Amino acid sequence: MSTPAVQVAASTAAAVPEQGLLRRDGVLVRLARDKVALGAAIVLGLITLAAIFAPLIAPYDPYFTDLSKSMAPPDAVNWLGTDNTGRDILSRVLFGARNTLMMGLAGVLIGGLLGGALGIIAAFYRKLDPWIMRLVDVMLAFPAILIGLAVAAIVGPGMESVIIALVVSTVPDVARVARGSAIGIMGQEFMEAGRAVGVSNRTLIWRYLTLNCISTISVFLTLRFGQVILVGSALGFLGMGAQPPEAELGMMAAQGRDFLFIAPHIATMPSLAILLIVLAANLLGDAVRDVLDPRLQQ
Repeated sequence: MSTPAVQVAASTAAAVPEQGLLRRDGVLVRLARDKVALGAAIVLGLITLAAIFAPLIAPYDPYFTDLSKSMAPPDAVNWLGTDNTGRDILSRVLFGARNTLMMGLAGVLIGGLLGGALGIIAAFYRKLDPWIMRLVDVMLAFPAILIGLAVAAIVGPGMESVIIALVVSTVPDVARVARGSAIGIMGQEFMEAGRAVGVSNRTLIWRYLTLNCISTISVFLTLRFGQVILVGSALGFLGMGAQPPEAELGMMAAQGRDFLFIAPHIATMPSLAILLIVLAANLLGDAVRDVLDPRLQQ
């Protein structure tokens, strides 16, 4: 027969995740009250929708060349002008944004999943902690640009090489954040209560540890997204990402640098698109962090 203390412990362990969900209730409402966050979310959402539906809304074929319109400035026909081969820049920016966002999203999601799993496992199984964290330290020693160069040298340049580099560079940072959050949760009473009533390790890791770390990891990934986009675009600028004639914002900026003084719009238009995406992502990430920070709830 279970003692009253164990019964109380069991009820406490069962109630914690529900309290966590209740505590996060109203996050969207608080974000909507922040005009900067709302504006950033709208801008990022519109860019994402435009990238998704690029084949439907692009005014021209992004790969069609017309040398008679080479390096034409922005006008009523080509709103953002044309590049050195006469391709419509607006159409290429829309398709390039799709590849850039897909690249950044893949890097953040896959890197966040792997890094979060490593950090939570390191916090739960203390014997594995030194080995996992030394691996993380080794991964932190290599910058994303160097990883991208190495991967491109092995498998060749392309979107896959950039995504691998972004994932590898994201994993150690997420692992450290997840481990720090998980260690704090491991010291809470409901974790001991779960052990006392015989809850399995799998349930403890998923239901009580992982679910309580998700908000912290999500905030970090939201802040990380803009940086990942910037690093991915830099790798594309260096020629390790999408290859011509494929459209990608970083590569498009690199193609326009040779014409910067005679046709600056070729490089500036994709660069402005990168700036807008990164700025909106950073502003939204800052707002999400402020809303979920318990020290700022008052």
